[in-house]
Amino acid sequence: MTTSTKKYTARSATAVIVANMIGTGVFASLGFQLLEIQSGFVILMLWAVGGLTALCGALSYAELGAAMPQSGGEYNFLSKIYHPMVGFVAGWVSTTIGFAAPVAVVAILFAGYFVKVYPIIDVKILAIALIVALTTIHITNHKKSGGFHQVMTLFKLLLIIGFSSLAYFMVELPQDISFMPSVNDFNVIFSGSFAVTLVYVNYAYMGWNSATYISGELENPQKNLPKILLIGTLTVTILYVILNFIFLYVAPVDEMVGVKEIGYIAAKHVFGNQGAAIMSIGLSVILISTVSAMTMAGPRAFQAIGQDYPVFKKLAQTNKHGIPVIAILLQSGLSIFFVISSSFEFIMVFAGFTLGVSNFVTVLGVIVLRKTQPELPRPYKTWLYPLTPLVYLCLMGWMLVYIIKNKPDAALMSLGVIVLGIVMYSFSKNTE
Repeated sequence: MTTSTKKYTARSATAVIVANMIGTGVFASLGFQLLEIQSGFVILMLWAVGGLTALCGALSYAELGAAMPQSGGEYNFLSKIYHPMVGFVAGWVSTTIGFAAPVAVVAILFAGYFVKVYPIIDVKILAIALIVALTTIHITNHKKSGGFHQVMTLFKLLLIIGFSSLAYFMVELPQDISFMPSVNDFNVIFSGSFAVTLVYVNYAYMGWNSATYISGELENPQKNLPKILLIGTLTVTILYVILNFIFLYVAPVDEMVGVKEIGYIAAKHVFGNQGAAIMSIGLSVILISTVSAMTMAGPRAFQAIGQDYPVFKKLAQTNKHGIPVIAILLQSGLSIFFVISSSFEFIMVFAGFTLGVSNFVTVLGVIVLRKTQPELPRPYKTWLYPLTPLVYLCLMGWMLVYIIKNKPDAALMSLGVIVLGIVMYSFSKNTE
């Protein structure tokens, strides 16, 4: 077996991050942000702060990933930093909430954009068909899986850059919205509304850690993982700020408030109804790579759990190419279930909060591990330590506190998922 079919290249892993991050969030969350904030400057600051948070998180994860280069993401890190139960719960959260539910949301938005042009098609059937098709591709081998994903991610980047450029130069009547700060804007930035709205932005940035889920299948992970995390996160941050500037520049705010299909509305104001239909199909297609990325990364947490807990050992089974087929099939099955039963806005808040807690504990682990295992070999050390993890912890902690105060139902549901994870861990230990 050649190396190319047994390992993912750095390019494929970077594509996983970019594709995983650029999904429903940036194409759907602006409408929910505009419910609370309608200042162009503050909206762009939201995306810049979200990017800073993600970048600090990625740089922190890079240290952990280089020091502990096994697949599984937070499951791998937290099991070794704190306790196996903490890692198990993180793996449980990542697979059930972090990947399976967002796959469903992205697949539904994919179908929603497509159905804008072909309304005869059923949204749920098309969403399920996409999940099944990508599952079929990603249970083959690393070469086919990674190659397909690279092509789809390149298409996504080219379309986003092309759309942004054409929209900026072709719009006949730009919107009368200021992107310069006013005195009141700074009051908004330090308000609870900004912190709560940031949850939609952080949801859009979720995925900056996805390469750590396949680090055990990377070529030279100690060297490549930090570079992958940095380049992927920076690329997405720049694209997000540009995209949201374009959306606000070309489309009226009152038409986007509370609406999911932001890209379609923006395209309609630039290219007309026919052009918007073409762009709607394009936006639908670029979401394929997001589902692809999560189908690649998420099941590796299931696989890692199966390797460590005998009761779940079937999840660790792989085909002759080292692909965890059963874990992939399980996540895709959960995603199909969520397609049938999910609520779009609630999942964004709920998943954003739940994964935020998991990420917070993991970044904190960088500081904990420096204290408890100072002799651990660290091929990469977080830049500007301890400032980088502390910036992340402060920004994420600020958001989580305001979500608890303003969206207690999402926080309570998150607690329920965590408790269920603890129950599953106890069950797995009692059956050994």
